Amino acid sequence: MKFPYSEKVLEHFKNPRNVGKMENPDGKGLEGSPACGDMVAVYLQVNPETKIIDDVKFESYGCASNIATASIITELAKGKTIEEAKKISWKEATEELGGLPPVKAHCSVLAVEGLRSAIRDYEEKHGLVSAKEPTTEAVVRSRLKHVMNPMAGLDIVRTELVTKVDVKEGSVRILLDLPSNHQFAAAIREDIMEKIESLWDVNEVKVVFTE
Repeated sequence: MKFPYSEKVLEHFKNPRNVGKMENPDGKGLEGSPACGDMVAVYLQVNPETKIIDDVKFESYGCASNIATASIITELAKGKTIEEAKKISWKEATEELGGLPPVKAHCSVLAVEGLRSAIRDYEEKHGLVSAKEPTTEAVVRSRLKHVMNPMAGLDIVRTELVTKVDVKEGSVRILLDLPSNHQFAAAIREDIMEKIESLWDVNEVKVVFTE
């Protein structure tokens, strides 16, 4: 039986580039969940004048395809402008690796989404979003779909942990059907804050747990 991974995938898996957490990044993106088996965090350092990505790092939890794809994504993004990096696709990443098994195609998608999430975070924090959409309940719930419920391996919206979202005059209040002393409560709250606080017109975020 033919081995499913190319030599380049194995090389990036065994010796991944740009691994590690970046302190005080200009932009950060997190996609996936360890409970699902795959997670990617991408960190960016961007030149404020040229908008070129000077440095990019990643942390990955998952299979060989996940790690290799995140590694190649960082290589493709480094040295590019923000606008150029936005155009990096999962297909491009897969081709750079010499192909992935069809069942592992989602790994390349996850890495690209992590990069795009980090770019979006950077743009929002630095006021570079051209069309500033007002934050509504729908916008908040869309962001919350990227916050995972580790108990189920799906997001907190689909697993109905989010029972209510209130948005009023720059304040967002999110009610969760989860006790504050739950083992995953702190991690979920941190992820929510990260996803919602970067919205341009949000001044305050409150995460309320059931007692």
